[in-house]
Amino acid sequence: MRNSNIIIKTLISAVLCTFCATSCLDKEPGDAIRTEEAMSSYSEAEQVLVGIYADWKSASLYSGLLTLLPDIQSDLVYAVNGNTNTYVDIWQWDILPTNRYVEAVYAALYGVIGDCNFFLEKLPELRKKIKDDRELEILVDFEGEVLVSRALAYSELIKCFCKAYDPQTAANELGVVLVRKFDGSEPTKRASLKDSYDFVLADLEKAESLLLEEDDLGYNGVYFTITTAQALHARVALYMQDWDKAVEYSTKVLDKTDKYELSSAKTIYSAANVLYFDYLWQYDSGFEVIWKVGFTDTSFGGRLGSPFLHITTDYTYYYPDFVPAIDILTLYDKSDLRYDSYFVEVTTGHSHHLTWPVLVKYFGNRNFISSSNLYELQMPKPFRLAEQYLIRAEAYCRKSMYREAGQDLSTLRKARYSVGGSIGVNENNWLDTISDERAKELFMEGFRLQDLKRWNRGFTRRPQSESLAEGSSLKVEAGDPLFVWPIPKHELESPGSEIQPNESNK
Repeated sequence: MRNSNIIIKTLISAVLCTFCATSCLDKEPGDAIRTEEAMSSYSEAEQVLVGIYADWKSASLYSGLLTLLPDIQSDLVYAVNGNTNTYVDIWQWDILPTNRYVEAVYAALYGVIGDCNFFLEKLPELRKKIKDDRELEILVDFEGEVLVSRALAYSELIKCFCKAYDPQTAANELGVVLVRKFDGSEPTKRASLKDSYDFVLADLEKAESLLLEEDDLGYNGVYFTITTAQALHARVALYMQDWDKAVEYSTKVLDKTDKYELSSAKTIYSAANVLYFDYLWQYDSGFEVIWKVGFTDTSFGGRLGSPFLHITTDYTYYYPDFVPAIDILTLYDKSDLRYDSYFVEVTTGHSHHLTWPVLVKYFGNRNFISSSNLYELQMPKPFRLAEQYLIRAEAYCRKSMYREAGQDLSTLRKARYSVGGSIGVNENNWLDTISDERAKELFMEGFRLQDLKRWNRGFTRRPQSESLAEGSSLKVEAGDPLFVWPIPKHELESPGSEIQPNESNK
């Protein structure tokens, strides 16, 4: 098991790649942890690992762009009059290869990969130097965590910059640049989509062989565990249309009833006098959290709530850039307690005084608010038990096991409903039902664009009160090239690059 003092170690500055004139796959000389002498001891290896976890705090990743942009681009929200020009180009599907947000996501993910590669390359020599058996044992766990981190970064790159996976064509579709070495000596050429996902699976399988069940302490984890690896494996299997593996790995996670359970939306946590499900968002703590990005009020990333609230303008009114789409709001039943956890109707501070439900899911961690007046700041929770129920339910439907799928959906809904919640699915309605349940549960958690892409579905926006004119009547056809983000222009044009563009680059 990991030494308990790792969390209080000083976080090293994680040096991300620049994304101006230099490719994010290039390595800069003199990076803080990237010298020939670095990681020559156990304590330095521990520091490098802490730096990798610090990478995930980036506002370009789960505490910001990687979570928000895919959902803002979809049918979940509308830009309102008074928008501060925040992510409007993404919402309007005006996404160029020079888009700075897309560049930032690309760079940040390859920054994680670079630090992971550094650790993995230095590890064999370090093992030769270490004589302490306990330290050698812990290094095995460290290696597993780094492999999960690299697999996660690659899976997100594939999700954003590649087409949906089709087993029949994946060997001939473009994947991502697979950087296996830290020194950057490999050609910068995209692997196939199949080989890209196979690389992710290889990392996960090795990680699962190294990480131990007894080292997973259960819910609220801020470190990668074997359960994180299995949860990611289930997600990747679903995206790869491997329904059997999706069921197998989601079941591995869901069977850990001694460590994880759904946070009830109808049971009060008496110590805080709030519902357990509300506590999950208000304090970033819940029984169903498999892995979250750990923040403190002095070490954190971006503010997920800012585009939907902007309460810090005057601490009185909300000035949202985006408000929820009416078509999504109406999906919630009257007894669905998620609605009141996620949304509150207010009169905004904009000059038009729009009265509308705003997203308060990311109002902010109440401890951060009370200690440091930090509103709109949440710890991202990329892996929750709820997603695993949705993964298995969808995989069951793909296998025509509708009764089992209905049971999983009902289990999730009963934990979220004041009364009732049972639901059934059949051959005719299962995809619409799964789509609705994923939209309601995972609202603004970064899944929607990928879901529409892999289901080969488009969408149509209908103008709603005070929505920006351009974009509010957008119709997106299934298979639109911009479901796949363009490869950043500087990556295509960097010296020696052999990176092939996406259709959206053209």
